[in-house]
Amino acid sequence: MSASKPDYYAVLGVFRDATQEEIKRAYLEAAQRLHPDKNVAAGETELFLGAQQAYEVLSNPKRRSQYDATLPPEVEVNKDIKHELHFSRPNLVKLGEDQLVYVLLEVAPRDETTENIAAPPLNLCLVLDRSTSMQGEKLDILKATAIQLLRSLRPQDVLSIVAFSDRAEVVVPASISLDKKKQEGRIQMMQASGATEIFNGLDAGLKEIRRTLDPSRVNHIILLTDGQTYGDEQACLQLAEQAAAQNVGITGMGIGHEWNDIFLDALAGKTGGSSAYISKPKDIERLLVEKFQALVSTYADDVLLEYKEQDDVKINYVFRLQPDAGPIEVGSPMRLGPILRDVHLQVLIELVVKPEALNGDNATILNGFLKTSIAARPMPVPPIRLHLTREVHQTPSSDPPPTRILSALSRLTLYRMQERAQVAVDAGQFEVAVRHLQNLATHLLSQGEHSLAKTALFEAENLERMHAWSASGNKDIKYSTRALLLGGGKEKK
Repeated sequence: MSASKPDYYAVLGVFRDATQEEIKRAYLEAAQRLHPDKNVAAGETELFLGAQQAYEVLSNPKRRSQYDATLPPEVEVNKDIKHELHFSRPNLVKLGEDQLVYVLLEVAPRDETTENIAAPPLNLCLVLDRSTSMQGEKLDILKATAIQLLRSLRPQDVLSIVAFSDRAEVVVPASISLDKKKQEGRIQMMQASGATEIFNGLDAGLKEIRRTLDPSRVNHIILLTDGQTYGDEQACLQLAEQAAAQNVGITGMGIGHEWNDIFLDALAGKTGGSSAYISKPKDIERLLVEKFQALVSTYADDVLLEYKEQDDVKINYVFRLQPDAGPIEVGSPMRLGPILRDVHLQVLIELVVKPEALNGDNATILNGFLKTSIAARPMPVPPIRLHLTREVHQTPSSDPPPTRILSALSRLTLYRMQERAQVAVDAGQFEVAVRHLQNLATHLLSQGEHSLAKTALFEAENLERMHAWSASGNKDIKYSTRALLLGGGKEKK
């Protein structure tokens, strides 16, 4: 489009065939992000006025029709984001039974854009458990690491800290200009006491984030706990949904073996985040610093997959392989997670195709689009259309699946073996769980993961004799097999 003829669709970040509802939603999102009452950044009032003008034209069917007649042919090339798709099957086969198809989706910044877009500032809140069980080494390391992060802030970053037990206290309030010496003293004064009630801490942390909430920042909460919370799980999940609606991410970190990994996975997953396991207090510093550095290197803080359910095709399982490995809640919109500057987003999707979907020469297995949020870019990023099809043949193809997807599936299989063992334990089927763990150990040995294989066999013996995991057994295996997914590398210790 020429400078004299703005592309109103690009201004709102929608396709040219967007419905009136999609146009209205895009305008409301742009208005929320750019309205002068909330955003005083130089030049963004003009962007807000541009979004208003785009909406005035596109929301009026007659004016939209006249405007569309002046447009050149649409070229759907996203200038900010590139993506690749790899399929486990070259084609589907006409069979009278369900078939599985795996799709590996990779999303990354275009090389030239990372150089032109500055790393966004942070609006980060540490929500730290200071219940009685944190007393001693854990709290000492946590305080030292919090001070280290405070000292490493860039001038444009915001860091707040909330300490919680059965009540919450704002130790460091959200502020762009901090008296760091004074705040270090406040961190040092933190004392362990009370029980663990995560809602209190999470609620106070979200309030601190909202004090300096800014769409041009990476807004994120890191929740760190060593215990379980009781009775407020549902309220916490509702808070996470509120956070996600404001594009606030959550990472959950659990120390030791007493915390609820299923709950922290679900909590973080609502926002596109994930949980991490800190088996020893000495690892608190490394994992917190690594997470801080990942947030600093964020390119896009969220990628959403919106799709329409296809008749006779079901999305059965979705797992993010990187940057933070973890399961993704199935449903539209689906929060796939962030894209880092040097680590692409990689997601594996498992679809079940029923025989009724194979009536034509082609079967549509997924129809939707990717929507990306880049904090450092005030204008919306154009969506990427995803229309995934497979040809339907009478016989299977002799072409092997791409190596890339075979490697991803091989790594995910290990993680899913431990998932099946956990499900069997929960159902009281200990013999089944033992077989899953023994199979897991065999596969681990074949891949050279001798230490983890030994752990799996130890837990299999434990389940056989005691009908229970060891104190940290299920978390050791779950997070160790999850770590294997990160680029196929060895577990980080």
